[in-house]
Parts: sequence; C-alpha cells; structure tokens
Amino acid sequence: MPAVHEIMTRDVLAVEPATPLLDAAGRMHERRVGAVVVIEGGRVVGIFTERDVLRAVATGGVGGTVGETMTHGPETIGPDEATSQAAALMIHGGFRHLPVVDGDDVVGMISIRDLIRVSIDDEAPRGA
Repeated sequence: MPAVHEIMTRDVLAVEPATPLLDAAGRMHERRVGAVVVIEGGRVVGIFTERDVLRAVATGGVGGTVGETMTHGPETIGPDEATSQAAALMIHGGFRHLPVVDGDDVVGMISIRDLIRVSIDDEAPRGA
C-alpha cells in the first residue's frame, strides 16, 4: 500500500473551537467534505464530523459551537506512514476521517473513502 501522503487530501478545511456549529456545517456542505480539523493555538485540538452534526441535531445543540460538539484529541497520522496503518486506526477506532500531521502542522486529511479508492483502483463497477 502507498504512504498516506500519496492519497491524502491536502486542502484541509480547518476551524476554531469557537466557530458556530451551523457555520462549520455550512462550510462542510460548500466544500463537500465530511470532516474539519479544529485548530487552536496552531495545533490540532479536535475533529468535527458529519456524525457530530447529526448528534447536535438529535440533541438540540445546533446553536452551539464546534468546541462543544467536536471529538477532542483525535487520533492523527504522519504523512509517511503506511495507508494500512491509517486503515487499522480507523477500523479499530470506529471513525472515518484521520488528520495527517507533520509535527504540529496539519498537512492533510485521509478518509476511509480514500483508502477504499486505493484498494479498488483497478476494479470496474458491475456492468461497465
């Protein structure tokens, strides 16, 4: 399998914890992404995903902030690590997005969709 940096998304959407939840959800919709990295003081403090939006809607918390709803201290991975390691982290952790960091800098995001795309790259859909 390739290294994480070979398949990650480099143009990562980032917000601060004080960002209103509805604003972050709107940005996610505009960019067509399922997760944003939450940055404070130049470092990753959380990840805010579609699941967090759903939880906020279900519990009546849509008027809050990203910091109130995000997953704190998310797992991260380095850009030179194997995609198999990213897959193992996601499968065992039960999540679909993983921030890619180089030191304290966010350099990308890898998703379960990215990993699936690599594994079926040579496959054609049925009937094609």
